[in-house]
Amino acid sequence: MIDYAKFDSSIGLNWYDVDPNLGQIMRRMLEAADFDWCAQELAKIGALCGGPIAARAEVTDKNPPELVKFDHWGEQIDQIHHHPGAIATKRDLWEAGVSGPRLHQEAARRGRRLPQVMPTALNYMLSQAEIGMLCSIGMTSGVIGLVKKFAPPDLQKRFLPHLTAANFDDAWDGAMFMTEKTGGSDLGTLTTVARRDGDHWKLTGSKWFCSNVDAGAIATLARPEGADAGLRGVALFLVPKYRSDGSRNAINIRRIKDKLGTRAVPTAEADFVGAEAYLLAGENGAAGDGRGINRMMEMVNDSRRGVAVMGLGIMRRAFLESAIFAAHRTAFGHLLRELPMMRETLVGMVVELEAAAALVFASAADESAIARLLVPVAKLRATRRGVEMASQAVEIHGGNGYIEDWPTARLLRDAQSNTIWEGTENIICLDILRALRSEQVMEASLAALSARVDSAAAALAPIAEALDAELKSLREALGFLSRSDRDLRQLRARSFGNYLADVAAAALLLEEANWQLAHEGNARKAVIAHLFVQTHLRPRPMRGIMSSDRTMLELFEPIVGYGEIAPERAAAAIRSI
Repeated sequence: MIDYAKFDSSIGLNWYDVDPNLGQIMRRMLEAADFDWCAQELAKIGALCGGPIAARAEVTDKNPPELVKFDHWGEQIDQIHHHPGAIATKRDLWEAGVSGPRLHQEAARRGRRLPQVMPTALNYMLSQAEIGMLCSIGMTSGVIGLVKKFAPPDLQKRFLPHLTAANFDDAWDGAMFMTEKTGGSDLGTLTTVARRDGDHWKLTGSKWFCSNVDAGAIATLARPEGADAGLRGVALFLVPKYRSDGSRNAINIRRIKDKLGTRAVPTAEADFVGAEAYLLAGENGAAGDGRGINRMMEMVNDSRRGVAVMGLGIMRRAFLESAIFAAHRTAFGHLLRELPMMRETLVGMVVELEAAAALVFASAADESAIARLLVPVAKLRATRRGVEMASQAVEIHGGNGYIEDWPTARLLRDAQSNTIWEGTENIICLDILRALRSEQVMEASLAALSARVDSAAAALAPIAEALDAELKSLREALGFLSRSDRDLRQLRARSFGNYLADVAAAALLLEEANWQLAHEGNARKAVIAHLFVQTHLRPRPMRGIMSSDRTMLELFEPIVGYGEIAPERAAAAIRSI
């Protein structure tokens, strides 16, 4: 059981060791042949993220990147100068294998591939320290994927050695410039023009939100001359920071945005003024084949998963800061953690955190239909709960939480970006409905959730029965929307997206509870699943005011401290469903 009173601060802790839920996720999702090695690496990087990286984050937030337009000769250079702490963090992450290739190489030496869930776990711990840094390094993997899949061999030979360099000083970051003044998510309105120029293209146009603006390789969208209007005329291009002759490419940085948060990553306005660029269309693709937006969306989907991880990291850090503070602060003669409403708040934070974690990690587990659907669902849920829990953490800390001397104010500032990056809630909810138009995706997703419910142990039967009913209702709701006109379908899209998130999270928590009971004899996760179902899926007469359920009070210590709960202690609470 974790005793938060022993901790003076979250900074300096090993964030893997103090997160038993992450440990359980890894034990459940990893093959036995990989677990010991992965756990050792996670512990190393947990110490790195909770130690020097978390400490530097407090400094780099107050010393964001700066744009240097001209050198001392008056020549335009458009360079971004980063605080030394930010560079040190990037170097540490590269050498540790969070962004660099070390872990992939180590896994290969073991005769294995790096498990798919590992990057999610690593990025989750980094997000607790500084989500801006994850944005900065996270886009690189997306660009690598696009280059491998859609660049011709000569371009791969030119770019991949830098994007996957073993030496940090030789490494290039990746970036994605999509948004223009004419519209954020409405990509069909873009005005950047691409003109063919021998073996490459030249791009002319302005991009409005360019995160990681000083990256070495930029994926962007432009409309080739003569191409169709709308999305069909959009093509995907790769723009290097330096031309093939080694000179600075024609990318002019207007200014760095003065953002609310995520200050570690420079987000800027940039102009392409005949910038050298290369078409990413596959070996036989063409600029006007109408598939440019589809290719870009492959990177966007990965980026959405990354943003969901950022939201989850904010949630975890908000809870950890709150649990430590409540174990030290006294009010009315009691520690905060002893007061009933504070217990309700902290237990609620744990329940929401573990439900969101179930969605996020399931979305990273494989390439099945359910995993692909869970990407926008996880993004919807984790980013919104990140804002809410960061706000709760500020309130728990009182006036201290509102002061920039404490990390909670930065958490709240940073959290708000996640609901916007890679699609606002409205766009995400529409994408969820769009994905479910495919009968194959719908049936596979609902079947996968049903299988998790059907396999529950007898001790979890009340939760399983409640979820079985919700799955039937979910299918009915989906059928109604499929028969509705466009306006009504869009009007209900947010409600449906959140309903799907609730049912999916509950089914995944039930699966985790089943595993924990079978492998550890511990019913803690069963109680978490029970509380989540009670809060999100069961009607509560008079809002639960007259309920005699004292689970949050009586099981507070093992819920918040990740202790053991005997099945017989959990049985009464579960039966109340």
